[in-house]
Amino acid sequence: MSTKNLFSLIIVVLALIVGLSSFYIVTQFERVVILRFGGLIEVDVQPGIHFKMPLTDKVRRFDRRLQTMDMTPESFYTLDKKRLVVDSFIQWRVSNVTAFYKATNGDERMVINQLSQTVASGLSSQFGSRTLHDVVSGQRDELMAELKKSLNETANNSLGIEVADVRVKRIDFPPEVSKSVFDRMAADREKEAREYRSQGKEQAEVIRADADRQRVVLEANAYRDAERLRGDGDAKAAAIYAAAFNKDPEFYAFVRSLNAYRSSFSSKEDLLVLDPKSEFFRYLKDPLGKK
Repeated sequence: MSTKNLFSLIIVVLALIVGLSSFYIVTQFERVVILRFGGLIEVDVQPGIHFKMPLTDKVRRFDRRLQTMDMTPESFYTLDKKRLVVDSFIQWRVSNVTAFYKATNGDERMVINQLSQTVASGLSSQFGSRTLHDVVSGQRDELMAELKKSLNETANNSLGIEVADVRVKRIDFPPEVSKSVFDRMAADREKEAREYRSQGKEQAEVIRADADRQRVVLEANAYRDAERLRGDGDAKAAAIYAAAFNKDPEFYAFVRSLNAYRSSFSSKEDLLVLDPKSEFFRYLKDPLGKK
């Protein structure tokens, strides 16, 4: 290959390289700024194919998607002076690419450092204004909402980012106090259980006493009704006997004698010592019962 042809090939290759370096593509997942000699000349370039000056212009790309950053667990004190170890995370995205680049020079490590400090300061303020019960259960959602609002006010102005969410993953007591706290909680639960058992026994005694009283009342009423019925029956029986006796006294005396014989001689071992002339043997001597 001649020198002329080689030179022409080099020129074509260089022109191709320069031409290719003059175009760049922006995706929908990116935020892009263009620098010329280190200065911003174009910001927040829209997705698509764009032209830039080769060699002098530089493309800086930033992810516009939601980013999640886990915070290092830190200790905070509540309003009632309880120390807690809080593990949290924050989700953020670039909202103002110009402010973001000027504040961080595009270095996400600076974002992480500043966000960590801001979140730690916000958590310390929020936890310090609430009691242990509030931060654990009572006002958790309110705490997170206020923290997110305050972070957005700071992050939008200073970093050009939007805080989408901030959440507490876990709240623990420090290891040195966890055992004593758990022991106290167990003692409280045991005390509460004893109170429930005592109340249950008291209610059981009340129910048992009421049941015994109702049983006594029912038995007394039943006995009263039974005696009344028995008295009515005896009165009716006496009236029937009297009416029968008045109609035929001799027959009534005969029936009573038969009943007396049946009762007296029901067993072979029965022994009676009576005068043979006794009235008891009246109907045995004479079926007509004549004296």
